[in-house]
Amino acid sequence: MSFSDRTVIVTGASLGVGRAVAQRFHSAGANVVLVARREAPLQEVADALGDAERVMVRPTDVADLDGLEGLIEEVVARFGALHGLVNNAGLHHRGPVASREARELASMVDVNLRGPNFLTRLTIPHLKAAGGGFVVNVASLAGKVPLDGAVTYSSTKFGLRAFTFALAQELLGTGITVSAVSPGPVDTGFIMDELDEVDDIAFSQRVCTADHVAKMVLDCARDGRLERDYPSVGGKLATLSYLLPALGRMVRPLLARKGRAQKERLRRERGG
Repeated sequence: MSFSDRTVIVTGASLGVGRAVAQRFHSAGANVVLVARREAPLQEVADALGDAERVMVRPTDVADLDGLEGLIEEVVARFGALHGLVNNAGLHHRGPVASREARELASMVDVNLRGPNFLTRLTIPHLKAAGGGFVVNVASLAGKVPLDGAVTYSSTKFGLRAFTFALAQELLGTGITVSAVSPGPVDTGFIMDELDEVDDIAFSQRVCTADHVAKMVLDCARDGRLERDYPSVGGKLATLSYLLPALGRMVRPLLARKGRAQKERLRRERGG
């Protein structure tokens, strides 16, 4: 698929994976709509891309349903059509569920699951009108294996994957593909700034870069593959432990030990 003259919305586009996704789509010729809550970081991304004609900055909270309706209207008015959506915005309040405020848990559900559901719903008619398109949801290996200290986050990523698979089936034959990208730990501030708070087992998987995840997003947009994992062996192991819980419990201590060692190495590399 060529992305030239296609219009793509990227949420959480101000940093990390979202910024890398926006850069890749822009380099591939797409019109890119940068969405996040704060305007200043979005404008920095837009300035770095350097093409005002093909870049739209739209500060929007994906948990604000009224704001999402206005977003879609402005995008179509500006570019005339909409061809793709990348639901990347994410929120994680780490720690045991009993240690978090109820509104913090609700905000994770709103940003990680409710927002993507609603924004995708608003996008579908425009993708159909354009003759087809794609939705790519940035999930996580935490959506395959529940993590301690990430109860609600894992729940939302499990839900986002279920949403992806069900919607892909529902939209068969429409020309719209729906995919999920499920990485393990990504070398961005989203996880690295809170290294001590992250469950050791998360680091039993190879750390990838934001650009690596962005490449998977574009690959899914191109070929419509239902899901891509990174690392692929981590995805297979996660699925196996989900299907065989006893096996998952057996290998969990080994993976946690491996993850602790990797966290210590990362901490030393960062001078912590």
